[in-house]
Amino acid sequence: MLHPDTAPSRVATRHISSRLRPGEARGHDSRRPTVSKRPAVSQPGQGLWVSLGGVPVKLLEFDGALQEIMDRATSVGSSPLGVCSANLDHILHFGAGSRWMGTMAEHTSVEWLTLLDGAPLVAQARRLTDQPWPRLAGSDLVEPLLDEAERRGLSVGFLGGTEQAQELIRSRFAVERPDLAVAGWWAPERSVISDEQASLELAAQIAATAPDILVVGMGKPRQELWVSKYGRLTGAKILLAFGAVVDFLAGRIRRAPSWISSHGFEWAWRLMLEPRRLARRYLVDGPEAYLKLRQVSAADVPPTALPMNQRPEDPIVAPAEAGKQAPRPFLLAGAKADIAVIVVTYNNADDVGPLISSLRAETVDQTMKVVVADNSPDELTMTELAHHPDVMALRTGGNLGYAGGINAALRVAGPADAYLILNPDLRVGPGAVAALRRRMSESHAGVVVPVLLENDGKVYPSLRREPSVMRALGDAALGSHLRRRPSWLSEMDFDVEGYQYAHRIEWATGAALLISEDAARAVGEWDEQFFLYSEETDYCHRIRQAGKSIWFEPTARMWHEGGGSGTSPQLTALMSVNRVRYASKHLGRSKAVLFRAAVFAAELARINKPGHREAARALLRKRLWPTLPHATRSPALPQVFPAGAVIIPAHNEAKVIGRTLESLKEVINAGTVDVIVACNGCTDDTETVASHYRGVKVLHVGEASKTAALNAADGATELWPRLYLDADVEPTPEAVRAVFKALEGGTLLAARPAFSYETTGAPALVRAYYRARNRIPGNAQGMWGAGAYALNAKGHERLGEFPALTGDDYFVDGLFQAGEKRVLATDPVVVRTPRSSRALLAILRRNYRGNRQQRASQDRGSGASGSASSTRQTLRELAVSIRGPVSAFDAFVYAVFAVVGRYGAFFPGGKSDGWERDESSRQ
Repeated sequence: MLHPDTAPSRVATRHISSRLRPGEARGHDSRRPTVSKRPAVSQPGQGLWVSLGGVPVKLLEFDGALQEIMDRATSVGSSPLGVCSANLDHILHFGAGSRWMGTMAEHTSVEWLTLLDGAPLVAQARRLTDQPWPRLAGSDLVEPLLDEAERRGLSVGFLGGTEQAQELIRSRFAVERPDLAVAGWWAPERSVISDEQASLELAAQIAATAPDILVVGMGKPRQELWVSKYGRLTGAKILLAFGAVVDFLAGRIRRAPSWISSHGFEWAWRLMLEPRRLARRYLVDGPEAYLKLRQVSAADVPPTALPMNQRPEDPIVAPAEAGKQAPRPFLLAGAKADIAVIVVTYNNADDVGPLISSLRAETVDQTMKVVVADNSPDELTMTELAHHPDVMALRTGGNLGYAGGINAALRVAGPADAYLILNPDLRVGPGAVAALRRRMSESHAGVVVPVLLENDGKVYPSLRREPSVMRALGDAALGSHLRRRPSWLSEMDFDVEGYQYAHRIEWATGAALLISEDAARAVGEWDEQFFLYSEETDYCHRIRQAGKSIWFEPTARMWHEGGGSGTSPQLTALMSVNRVRYASKHLGRSKAVLFRAAVFAAELARINKPGHREAARALLRKRLWPTLPHATRSPALPQVFPAGAVIIPAHNEAKVIGRTLESLKEVINAGTVDVIVACNGCTDDTETVASHYRGVKVLHVGEASKTAALNAADGATELWPRLYLDADVEPTPEAVRAVFKALEGGTLLAARPAFSYETTGAPALVRAYYRARNRIPGNAQGMWGAGAYALNAKGHERLGEFPALTGDDYFVDGLFQAGEKRVLATDPVVVRTPRSSRALLAILRRNYRGNRQQRASQDRGSGASGSASSTRQTLRELAVSIRGPVSAFDAFVYAVFAVVGRYGAFFPGGKSDGWERDESSRQ
């Protein structure tokens, strides 16, 4: 709430500009409690600098600290002095290896004086110097400092705490400190402190009241970060970052009795008073900070090793106005540029144009060149890049992965002061590149990363911590839950404040990295064994090993459009495997074993989610690793995809058709394949979804009939071979390629790819049925069961038109002899099984009814004959498949389902050529 005579502002604060003068309050001498009045000392203590837990602390006597602070309050021309007290909480936030390590020193517009606080730090200081030093807590210093301010006529402002607490202080000061000149009171909400524009407005309001001293009580690390960034703009000469001092002054927090404080147990007293707020600080974070204190402390630290100020600077630097100068062309490889942008693409024809447009605007502030390494299997991305003649675009000769693509681009990029690695689906915000360069220069960083924003403006949590066994266990157990857990239990950094201020980090996602020329030279090429995932983790680890720092810069903003590498079960497995590869490379053998176990536990906990079953299997069987996505090189470029057609009959398949067409993107973009979606009798958005895919032919068939859809699609293409694909089946491009190549000539007339059942979410009985089905060899040798089969022109001549029968794949299988058809050893297509026993029985009834229809057909000869012998053969193979109690149970379940399904097929009902399908797997 604003004071009535204060103009409205975005900063929701309460500002009272009032100077209490003699005569405005009465009786302050008789009613004022006894306060230790410490007169100014003529010779301030020299003090001694030490490092406690990685934090520079100046050891001073009480009077020496008071005089050093007050002398700066009355000095002319010096930079503002920030004063804070170092306790274990301070070491946790600002000590060695912490998120904010070195951050206070980076903002040279404010000089910091860090004083000794907390019993453990007092004891450590005594060990280091062999002499006792007093504890200088903010709550102990503030009253004597206010005494001196009152005596010298200095004005004091109060920032932080609640309005209620500030009212209590005002009432107390009116009686006890009538001569204290109070510049103003500000109680901003946390949203104000975390917003840059609101913080600037708040600092301007404070500056308008001209305080000499500003008491800042926001809590660690928020108060130190805010003072470092905005303190100079407030105009105050002294900024006292004293945490809960506002509550102490208001009398809302009772001080510990002297006998408790003298024995080092004030923390226990405060924990007893505020258990909910302080339990984590003292019981969870405290031990970690104490270990750091004991392990990373040193005496007699030379002043040059401490973060002293070298120059004043404005903490807020606005980006250059893009309108002052027109964007310049990108430079060529031979010319040295300020920035060389490296982009790796894979089927990103729709993304590269907007990215390049956003980069052109950045040439106002620096010279740039852009290199794009294209891993795509087609020419579409390169065709799009041809519209930008000043962009260096190269084909990599295959799919080299992210690391391999970066290395290929760096080899041709030529000289530059820094290299900016960008995902192709990013959009660079105005001034972002200049902000990254500024941070690199100011912090002498080897790598700087921006803040990544999603399309809705939300910050994407891109910051990460070094992988460890404990963090892997924490992530396995908690995932994205309990985001405020200790840092040693989470690799991801979810802390909101971590994305609001610049600071050192350990690594970040590889979507955007600015790498200095020195760092790139010191580290060398990216490790291509990772292909995709963990390559940036490894690179950042090597950056730190080379003695370079990595920084996060929040004023550099980039938008993530979400067109990344996609996801699949194999990519999910690769992500987990590459984490283990990283651990094996950097953590040592014993820790790598534990790390692998922790990652496996995480996959096991998520076994029912897509891809995690494959990941768990890969973690158990190292021999599967070579089958995961890896770098491939094409023997010649361009590699032409075999001609053919993919025919997809679809009736109300809006939920799944996009997923299937996504798996066919490479095939669609090849330009040599007709991909036809025959929408028949659709009443949902199937046609709309399919029409969004450029290059897909969409047919409208009025009748809800699969037979009609297949025949209509056959009439819409002249290409051969033809792959007939169910709308919920996802083939890989390599599987389609293999099928087309196999049917190009020779004696084969029909072929299908291998398939695998996806049983995630299915009940135990359904999973048992499909396990038994997988063990029956005859089920894996026909054209049926995969939802995908292909015919060449000669094979289709034997078929003619598709007849009005249920089970087209079973019918086609019966048309060919063993030597005329083949199941190919390809990447398996994914077949999603029913998610309930009822749905499975419905499918079985449909299949057996179709079989009965085909046996009754007289015009196809032996196409569906031999039912009795086929049943006997299946029973023999089922019996042979039994190897133990589990397989026996599976065989029994299979037999029961088969009998019930066959029995149900004898009851009439349903259209023979209509759509009878499982809806449970389409959710």
